[in-house]
Amino acid sequence: MNYIINHKTQNIGKEMGLISANAATIERSGFSKKIEIVAKNWSIIFIAILTIIFSFTGKGFLSLNNFQYIIHLSTVFLLLAAAETFVIITGGIDLSVGFIMGLSSVLSAKVMQVIYQGGGTEPLSILVGTIVGLAVSLLPGLINGILIARYNVPPFIATLGMWGITNGITLKICQGFPIASLPPSLVRIGNGFFIYILPHKVMSFFHKPPGIADEEIRELVRIFPLSIFFSVIVLFLLWHLLKNTKFGLHTYAIGGSMDAAVRSGINVKKHLILIYTLSSFLAGLAGVFNVFQTGIGNFTPYNAMYELYAIAAVVIGGASLMGGKGSIIGSILGVILLKLLENGLQISGIEPFYRFIAVGFILIIAVIIDQLFPDLF
Repeated sequence: MNYIINHKTQNIGKEMGLISANAATIERSGFSKKIEIVAKNWSIIFIAILTIIFSFTGKGFLSLNNFQYIIHLSTVFLLLAAAETFVIITGGIDLSVGFIMGLSSVLSAKVMQVIYQGGGTEPLSILVGTIVGLAVSLLPGLINGILIARYNVPPFIATLGMWGITNGITLKICQGFPIASLPPSLVRIGNGFFIYILPHKVMSFFHKPPGIADEEIRELVRIFPLSIFFSVIVLFLLWHLLKNTKFGLHTYAIGGSMDAAVRSGINVKKHLILIYTLSSFLAGLAGVFNVFQTGIGNFTPYNAMYELYAIAAVVIGGASLMGGKGSIIGSILGVILLKLLENGLQISGIEPFYRFIAVGFILIIAVIIDQLFPDLF
């Protein structure tokens, strides 16, 4: 009888142990899921935290004008980040996008200047300059793609070489000075808004209400920059291309395993050439848009930082430098986070060099999260 009681007691103990173990496993599993949710959405959480902090430290940070300003100035970086997204997903990198942007900006502005000062109309000079800038921007990417796909030149070396070539050509065109004296309507288009409201008086669309006195300019409310509309259209098309087409599927397949992509019948060489050409074109589009924003063909050595900024945004958005992971939406969040951080620090009166420290810190966080949770994104 004692044996039976002891045996039953042991079984009950074992069952209780199993229940406790299962409960602990379930508890750990629930905790792990919470951690994974936080890790997967950390950039959104970080954006929310920064918004709360800067709303207290920066006067005017939460205003409509400031948020419109952030998005407006993000347009160029959104295009560059989108370019890097496609390249990084394939396991490559493009260090030339910053100076391709500078080349496109200077060249398109130079064409506009020559035609406009030669007696051409504003629409003609703007149209021809835009077409030339975009057309020429295809060439560096095409060359990069051929070097990488056909001749097996490492992407880092090929695009670094193109970085120097486009830098030299751009300096030759502009002689180290911005290209000015362009059609005046450029900045009106590039910095325009959909709606203009003068409170209690008048509202107009796409242009300022006529006859506004100088003292009324400060009261004028501007809503929805045209640059937002432009960005939404371009980024939606790129999102669709990457998410819902065979081109996007092949892009992820190449980044996941190039050998497997070849065995599955994907023309990897042709696809890589298209990827780097697309990257270069988007950089050229950013350069042309920069002309519309600033009214000059702007070339500066600081363009060398643009590609690093774009790469940081893509990695923060969940892409892996090893390839196979990344998204347009993630890259958009990465750009917004970095521009929000830059704007908040500026409004809060914090010295500019802290921005670089903060960006580096955030980039390291992104890489650590990618290593700890490789299957999240």
